[in-house]
Amino acid sequence: MNDVRRLMRSNDDQLIAGVCGGLARYLAVDPTLVRVAAVIALFFGFPAAVIGYLVAWAIMPQA
Repeated sequence: MNDVRRLMRSNDDQLIAGVCGGLARYLAVDPTLVRVAAVIALFFGFPAAVIGYLVAWAIMPQA
């Protein structure tokens, strides 16, 4: 059987666009940890975090 992990936005675990939920599923971690890391990145690297989230939203396919 082919166990290929795909990075996709989450339909089930989304607050805004499902980027953090999809990344958490891909990394096999709790989505809350990814969201907390995203908020911390937002405070310390505001422009890069916002641009990174928007780019991920645009290029990650919907699950």
